Amino acid sequence: MSSSRKLQVVSPVPADIDIANSVEPLHIAEIAKDLNLSPLHYDLYGKYKAKVLLSAFDELKDREDGYYVVVGGITPTPLGEGKSTTTVGLCQALGAYLDKKVVTCLRQPSQGPTFGIKGGAAGGGYSQVIPMDEFNLHLTGDIHAITASNNLLAAAIDTRIFHEASQSDKALFNRLCPVNKEGKRSFSDIMFRRLTKLGISKTSPEELTPEEVKKFARLDIDPDSITWRRVMDVNDRFLRKITIGQGPEEKGMTRETGFDISVASEIMAVLALTTSLGDMRERLGKMVIGNSKAGEPITADDLGVGGALTVLMKDAIHPTLMQTLEGTPVLVHAGPFANIAHGNSSIVADKIALKLVGPGGFVVTEAGFGSDIGTEKFMNIKCRYSGLKPQCAIVVATVRALKMHGGGPDVVAGRPLDHAYVSENVSLVEAGCVNLAKHIANTKAYGVNVVVAVNMFSTDTEAELNAVRKFSMDAGAFDAVICSHHAHGGKGAVDLGIAVEKACQNITQPLKFLYPLEISIKDKIEAIAKSYGASGVEYSDQAEKQIEMYTQQGFSNLPICMSKTQYSFSHDASKKGAPSGFVLPIRDVRGSIGAGFIYPLVGTMSTMPGLPTRPCFYEIDIDTVTGKVRGLS
Repeated sequence: MSSSRKLQVVSPVPADIDIANSVEPLHIAEIAKDLNLSPLHYDLYGKYKAKVLLSAFDELKDREDGYYVVVGGITPTPLGEGKSTTTVGLCQALGAYLDKKVVTCLRQPSQGPTFGIKGGAAGGGYSQVIPMDEFNLHLTGDIHAITASNNLLAAAIDTRIFHEASQSDKALFNRLCPVNKEGKRSFSDIMFRRLTKLGISKTSPEELTPEEVKKFARLDIDPDSITWRRVMDVNDRFLRKITIGQGPEEKGMTRETGFDISVASEIMAVLALTTSLGDMRERLGKMVIGNSKAGEPITADDLGVGGALTVLMKDAIHPTLMQTLEGTPVLVHAGPFANIAHGNSSIVADKIALKLVGPGGFVVTEAGFGSDIGTEKFMNIKCRYSGLKPQCAIVVATVRALKMHGGGPDVVAGRPLDHAYVSENVSLVEAGCVNLAKHIANTKAYGVNVVVAVNMFSTDTEAELNAVRKFSMDAGAFDAVICSHHAHGGKGAVDLGIAVEKACQNITQPLKFLYPLEISIKDKIEAIAKSYGASGVEYSDQAEKQIEMYTQQGFSNLPICMSKTQYSFSHDASKKGAPSGFVLPIRDVRGSIGAGFIYPLVGTMSTMPGLPTRPCFYEIDIDTVTGKVRGLS
């Protein structure tokens, strides 16, 4: 690609922020020009970011798509195995060294981990998205828009309960449909959605019978059924459980609720799975916040707020264009949780990117966590809604993680690695390859070619790396490549780029889903559990009750988004390798109806992280002379 550039790397590899600050980014208009993206189809956000408008897709909709590649990984250690870094490094190789049209599609990171434990998510070493500080902080405000819209809906819920508690049906109706200057009442446009849902075809408020007035005006929300929580994009454990309504004006109408982190909001999942502005409007309106006391689902449109939510999200629907260290283009968009949601960047970013690169070009996107979670949800949820089919799936592996799966000591974030991980032990690596083999087999089952990317660390030996490559090929991978993109940028992933191109060119099978949507919720859950290696599934009483409720409410045809630990194929994070014969316990089942999936909970998932004793923010500061950020990792 013409705007790409090759890096001058040094050894040992400096800190991520120091590398990021050492490269002067190109003006984002140059990146856009390289993609043949007209200025009519993007809005500048400063010098290094731009919002790519959905009109870009409309103009190119008849153009043939490029190749579509998804990056997953083996079951990781708590340190992560470098999926984001591999995704970026591969794209730098394709664009800067192999002269291919390429776009990297990544999730926007939450500020929670940035200031908490994990740090940023721009890649690492010489394979990063820049400007790194802008990527990891506010970006173009999408997460703030999600926070505002989520909390507007939360306010609408509690306010509606408050007003319904103190007013008669008639008074409530009269305030919802006030008399205008001509002395007449009328329905607002959004009210017709509720009328249609209730089977009322009348168009004037005066025509409603007293019974219809009651049905229309009184949502009768059951406070105990409310699943919608407030959000903020900061790790704050003390907001996990709170009591609202304690002010004297709220007349004793207290309710126990809590905060989630913003990226756990269903609105984030809606943004990631939407296909157009109209589709986003429908999904936001269909979000279910709880039930009426009669057991009927209550939606954002029932509350009259679906349109307002869409207005708050109207700019967030456009992906943000950025660049890698080597000047290749990146689309950053959406960042849903990878457990209670599907952990993939947006459909609209992928669709726009596939048109921009065109035939022979490449769009590479990352799926959160190991491929048992991220790639599975990419295929069975994201690809169902997008209609897109990847030609190649990458499985990122490290010698470190394979040693852990082979029986090595625990890997704990913040503690030095055990001697076993920094000295040669080929037999330990080979023993752990059962985990890699399971990921290869599961991913191949979707009808894609699988390329294993072995993310090399400085302590890995040639014998260990060769053992991983041989095992990968024996397990059915299309190819397996040793990569050094962290230390060398795109140059260290050239062989991976060549392998990915060959894999894309040699695909012959259609996309195969793990389950059809028409089968029951339980059958879908059991199909996924079987892919993990489970012999069966057991459901708590609460899970049984929720499955019955969602089935009765007409939501049983939605795909399943399993919420389980990323540290094992099973529900038990301590079970490494490729466990089998276990019974998967389903504790609860919940729905993100607007986003479009049911999510069973396997164990307990925190949706509001806490801060450690020494958070990342201790390192973060600003150079008051240059204005550059220091200490981001």
